[in-house]
Amino acid sequence: MSLKVWVPLDAAAKAMGADAVAAAFEAAGAQVVRNGSRGMIWLEPLVEVERDGVRVGYGPASVAMVGAIIDGSADSLGPVEDIPFYAKQNRLTFQRCGVIDPLSMADYEAHGGLTGLRRAIGMSAEEIVTEVTDSGLRGRGGAGFPTGIKWETVRRADAGQKYIVCNADEGDSGTFADRMIMEGDPFCLIEGMVIAGLGVGATKGYIYLRSEYPDAIDVMEAAIIIAKENNLLGRVLHSSHEFDIEVRVGAGAYVCGEETSLLNSLEGKRGVVRAKPPLPALEGFLGRPTVVNNVISLATVPVVFEKGAEHYASFGLGRSKGTMPIQIAGNVARGGLFETAFGMPLGELVNDIGGGTASGRPVKAVQVGGPLGAYFAPEKFDTPFAYETFDGEGGLIGHAGVVIFDDTADMLGLARFAMEFCAIESCGKCTPCRIGARRGVETIDRIGEGDVSAIPLLVDLCETMKDGSLCALGGFTPFPVMSALEQFPEEFAGAREEEFAGAREAGAREAGAREAAE
Repeated sequence: MSLKVWVPLDAAAKAMGADAVAAAFEAAGAQVVRNGSRGMIWLEPLVEVERDGVRVGYGPASVAMVGAIIDGSADSLGPVEDIPFYAKQNRLTFQRCGVIDPLSMADYEAHGGLTGLRRAIGMSAEEIVTEVTDSGLRGRGGAGFPTGIKWETVRRADAGQKYIVCNADEGDSGTFADRMIMEGDPFCLIEGMVIAGLGVGATKGYIYLRSEYPDAIDVMEAAIIIAKENNLLGRVLHSSHEFDIEVRVGAGAYVCGEETSLLNSLEGKRGVVRAKPPLPALEGFLGRPTVVNNVISLATVPVVFEKGAEHYASFGLGRSKGTMPIQIAGNVARGGLFETAFGMPLGELVNDIGGGTASGRPVKAVQVGGPLGAYFAPEKFDTPFAYETFDGEGGLIGHAGVVIFDDTADMLGLARFAMEFCAIESCGKCTPCRIGARRGVETIDRIGEGDVSAIPLLVDLCETMKDGSLCALGGFTPFPVMSALEQFPEEFAGAREEEFAGAREAGAREAGAREAAE
């Protein structure tokens, strides 16, 4: 029997040469399985070899190592599941990711797949929604809204057609959980969407996927075909229930991560924010009741039904129930995806799990929640990773991206970046976001030149954006700006005329280019 080898097809692994490594193993006669990523990105490509029934890891692997891995002379990492970064996790949503062949339905079922759906088929719609509500599952895309309440609103809505829309427009810097689950365990997402359909009475689902994720698009489209062939879609597991899914690809506008902009784009319209009410749960896609949940929210549903709501709710802290796939990135020694129960202190994630900075310099700040998340200085590292505790410290969990910066980071420059990012990505629907972000860049430039009298103006502008913006793009931009100002005030007091003159000139050139293009 030939040696069985797992080589990830995950985009991060492929970027580090996984395809060439897989080809080299195949040329050497090994049986190669293209799995998802285990989430230990600093070890990619992480090759696994089955020895005496145990999967042993080698990484980062290269083509030059293939011969030594096959004959057993290469230094190994030991059993993959014993690697401390992996062993310390509470893997629920990601229990199969990196373990199975993502496009093998047999592999999926052998590792617990479809157990939750089979249970849900025997339940009423009301019982399904109650199970999700009792689990305490909240939206994992940013807002943290209780999933059960959203489903119940759609379930109660009177309409001939309802929809399930999966928000896979993962646009936050330092986040990759959605991509990893779609590339590594796509049937999990499909199963979650089907259960959602059973719970609210929807028969059609859409996965809105950003164009920058070609590998995820390919895997999801292939998985949908296989799901139809195996009756996971269509007439669901030969029951009386019908459900179908399509993948729709967006052009990559950041604002389309906001649910109403996403729905406009999905309908073929310009991706701009809709005013609420009406809520998408009542008038969503094509004006019909629509559940809009992100990938991780929907991919977590099968484990809730497999293990039970009580089991899932036993993890976490307070009202932050269950686990969260935390994505550790930036200037960090051990970057990757770490799924754990809510409640772990931020400092433990950064220093013990992430290993501190890759540069070896002291950690200066951590940004949690994407480009619009607040910065936390080390003085706040005792904060437990949970919705309420982060909110109490002026931060937000968001999509749980944790981006680490060392002591060379320019906090005023990072605050400027947040405002500029908002100005570029704004859909233009509301004045506080469209105009406020541009004025914010100008005001931070004044502060950088030494005009400290502009600081109160910046604070007032941030309050206006926070309270007056239609959606979270403009409403959350003040979080990184104000957290940088409040925790690193000394960096907003110096004059750096030459640096900011260059930034202004670059901004003027970009604005001119955009005007010419329009």
